[in-house]
Amino acid sequence: MPSHVSQKKRLKQNKRNNLRNRSIKSQVKTIAKKVKSSEGAEDKKESLSKAYSVIDIAAKKNVYHRNKASRLKSKIARSSTVKKNG
Repeated sequence: MPSHVSQKKRLKQNKRNNLRNRSIKSQVKTIAKKVKSSEGAEDKKESLSKAYSVIDIAAKKNVYHRNKASRLKSKIARSSTVKKNG
């Protein structure tokens, strides 16, 4: 256990931030699954927009690095496109 006041404070901050980060990361994963499983162009477009918003918020709160956030958005967009035959 920490013995200094600053160490105790840092421990509390780490616990709080860890909970927040896990919650946000879980939210990003859930919305990504929703985008992949959505049917119809309008539904995909709406859920993709929501996913972008959630990822951008996570990047702004420093849960994800901005490059990782960009990579996630790209990955979700690629997976949500409808593949054409031919």
